[in-house]
Amino acid sequence: MPIRKKVTLQHLATELGLTVHTVSKALRGLPGMSEYTRNEVLLLAHKLGYHTKEQERSLLFENTPVYSRQSRRFIFLIAARQGLQSPLHHVLLESVQHRLGEAGHKVELLFVPEGLQPAKAFIQWENKHNLSYADGIFISPVIDESVEAHLIQRKMPRILLNFPPPGANVDSVIWNVHDAMQQSARHLIAMGHRRIMYIGNPWLSRGYQLRWQAFCMTLEAAGIQAEPDSHIFEMNQPQEEWTALWKRQTETYKPTAFICASEQALTRVYLACQTTGKRIPGDYSLIGLEPEPSLRNIIPDIARPTLPVKETGYRAADRMLWRIANPSLPYEHILLQGGLHNGSTVQPAHAEEPRGKRGSS
Repeated sequence: MPIRKKVTLQHLATELGLTVHTVSKALRGLPGMSEYTRNEVLLLAHKLGYHTKEQERSLLFENTPVYSRQSRRFIFLIAARQGLQSPLHHVLLESVQHRLGEAGHKVELLFVPEGLQPAKAFIQWENKHNLSYADGIFISPVIDESVEAHLIQRKMPRILLNFPPPGANVDSVIWNVHDAMQQSARHLIAMGHRRIMYIGNPWLSRGYQLRWQAFCMTLEAAGIQAEPDSHIFEMNQPQEEWTALWKRQTETYKPTAFICASEQALTRVYLACQTTGKRIPGDYSLIGLEPEPSLRNIIPDIARPTLPVKETGYRAADRMLWRIANPSLPYEHILLQGGLHNGSTVQPAHAEEPRGKRGSS
């Protein structure tokens, strides 16, 4: 196998039995091959440490070494109550491990238990797991905010995989849920829907607050009042009680479409529809605002914004190496942009639907 410094397009092409032209197009994201072939090229390039000239220029521009001279130890933190049952967290961890593993680094998983208050309990836990000796930490979503605040204050490089609190001295990387919600609501409005019901708890975290704010802004810009009483924020009731609440709300406000802000909201709406004999999209259109890994195997071809989870992990890993190489530069907050997958759960609003300004109420 050729040593890393001498890997060329010809090496990749020869090993894969492809032309240099095909390999080059695959690495630059150009069409003209199957996704299987493109994936094989990318995997081999990662394995051999091959970088395109554009990648090397970018790394040099940001003062980040293309190849590591020493192996570093990083820790990926996940709330213990979440564990690896969350597909979203699993994909984030895998992508961070993959990217840093290519550079010869190690990423360890550490679960964060509840009850790390007062500060003394946090310090004892930190010392037990040698957290202060790590070269950097990744702070995943849904860790308790009080614990997150302690982690953000650590001295080692930190990457927050979440929306940062105001004034936080930390780099962050996350998918842009504010824009994703705007895309989702605009799509429904463009399809003629004006009575759109929001389902989900807006106060669950900073990211969910942004979802609700973006929803209200988008509807109001279209002349639709987003009155809180016409939506469902309660998510803690047993399913039978929640279905009864959903039935009352839909009979009162007569929505033609739902935007589900979480996986839980999406599941509850589908179960409520099954119980009451309603169909999606026959009776209601629906968009789910959750990353694809969380929606997998729940609903076929659901309309959704394409929130780039795997790419977030890759970018977070790159940002960690950048921070180590540039410790004194200002903190940056990176939002990754996705598009909208139309799916099969949205159809035009019925022609007889009223179009008054109290569309969501």
